[in-house]
Amino acid sequence: MLYTLSYEKSTTTDRRKMEISFRKINEILWHTLYSIGVNVKLLIDRPDGTYCFREYRGRVFYMSEKILKLAENVGANNLVSVGTCIGKFTKTGKFNLTVTCLALLAPYAQYKIWVKPSAEQQFLYGHHVLKSGLGRITENTPQYQGVVVFSMSDVPLGLGISAKSTAECKHADPLTTICFHVCDIGEYIRNEDALVS
Repeated sequence: MLYTLSYEKSTTTDRRKMEISFRKINEILWHTLYSIGVNVKLLIDRPDGTYCFREYRGRVFYMSEKILKLAENVGANNLVSVGTCIGKFTKTGKFNLTVTCLALLAPYAQYKIWVKPSAEQQFLYGHHVLKSGLGRITENTPQYQGVVVFSMSDVPLGLGISAKSTAECKHADPLTTICFHVCDIGEYIRNEDALVS
């Protein structure tokens, strides 16, 4: 369940608005993480404690409940970020995953793509993965499925969407796009200011 950080201190009309947004965020987040093959229950019920998702200023954060209790003591104007940012809402209400969630989602991803060393730099500059740069792909990956992109040495590089299924990849032309780029770790350098603000 998702809550905003200032839920307890809000008025009744604000609470109604928040409850509507909680349902929306919960549904969107579940579908987004499920599209990559991540079971949300594994992220919440962890052996090291209970974790939660919270929406703050249009961004969804992932944090332990201990951190949440500490963050509630900080004023809303003074709080910049808390926990790990999973994604943010656009002005039109769509939810986009950000690169900051990569380390969190990579171990739980069901669908993965590995790129050759010659194609790593192209992906890190924001280009799609071509068949010539594809190292491996998990079996039975459907078309238009969210995937985590890895280097051949199993270092998570970013997130993408499979343009072809596993069966189609085997017979594809070398210049065919196999994975659409969503985000990559190169954004830490390219979009440093946008990650926080």
